[in-house]
Amino acid sequence: MEKLSIAFYSDTYLPNVDGVVTSIINFRKELEKRGHRVYVFASASPRNKRLYSDRKTFLYTGLSFKPYPQYSIAIFPYNSAIKLRSLGIDVIHAQTPFAMGFSGLMAGRISQYPVVGSFHTFVNNRHIVEHYYPKNKSVKRIASSYMKKYLRFFYKRCDSVIAPSETVKNMLYKNGIKSTYVVPNSIDTSKFNNKISGERIRKRYGIKERDKVILYVGRLSAEKRIETMLKASKLLMQKDEHVKVLITGKGPAESYYKELAHKLGIANRTHFTGFVDQKTLPEVYASSDLVCMPSTFETQGIVSIEAMACGKPVIGADYLSTKELIKNGFNGEKFRAGDYRQCSKKIDKVLNDTKPYIKNALETGRGFSSEKMTDKLIDVYKLLLSKQAID
Repeated sequence: MEKLSIAFYSDTYLPNVDGVVTSIINFRKELEKRGHRVYVFASASPRNKRLYSDRKTFLYTGLSFKPYPQYSIAIFPYNSAIKLRSLGIDVIHAQTPFAMGFSGLMAGRISQYPVVGSFHTFVNNRHIVEHYYPKNKSVKRIASSYMKKYLRFFYKRCDSVIAPSETVKNMLYKNGIKSTYVVPNSIDTSKFNNKISGERIRKRYGIKERDKVILYVGRLSAEKRIETMLKASKLLMQKDEHVKVLITGKGPAESYYKELAHKLGIANRTHFTGFVDQKTLPEVYASSDLVCMPSTFETQGIVSIEAMACGKPVIGADYLSTKELIKNGFNGEKFRAGDYRQCSKKIDKVLNDTKPYIKNALETGRGFSSEKMTDKLIDVYKLLLSKQAID
């Protein structure tokens, strides 16, 4: 097929490591491997602007959004439309709907480029609203209402919308956003696989061969509901002295979760690793027996897919996209969201008989390879361009 020139717009970028950035990096790598040209337009701090700008990455100075510091609000990104003309862009892909995403949408409208919008994050999730919106109840209610209206406004004006799962596609459809296609986020299966050793990580944290490790990977924030996993782990530790917990990531609720581990009396068997770079992350997965995802926030849950690609069963909340990914008795187990007792029982079930889950978890994870998901993404681009040609 004809090689495409694609512009990704995002309000978060390196050195941040979240679902949006991972999606950008993986798709960019695979698209470029196939000969397509991919340009990134993103917001960044002045320091990161210097570090990560290059001839295909155009970063605009932004102000950090304090509740979610990996996102920044670009001060004046709207001159990006001028740059697009010189690059011969075929498609604009807005990875986020905020300042950079909106500037991409406007650039598309001004210069008549087709615009694809990806829906990655439930910014109107109850826990997000509760913890990160203004504290005043009336202001919070108004802000939440306007955000919902803005998101509907933004995605309705995209020519096509990408949802990472059927669950998200159905939610968008119910909100009047019709031209939606499911393209799950991809993972690099050459990096995340079951051939990686986790011994270095286990040794670093004093985890012995007979120990059973429950792993959490992700942002340490209220909406991730890590307290469910910690409370479940306490019940397991009371029964089995070999159960250990590994929590990887950083975030605004880190101090809260560390304090909670102390209050529960499990701090001596719970290790907080802090931020781990992408090079080391596969070793972290390999060091565990299973991964627990108690979040009720996931649009897809790229951590769960990475874990499965490493041969690790996933225990997750029976909610949103996680319930779509996990199949009980197959590649993991689901529990009622927030129910730490049921979470504990499901973890115990898998820890006591892990082998049947491993093969199926591997199969599931490999199904989300960069190669397979990029095929789907290109199909959306081709369909959109063919419609534009007809119009």
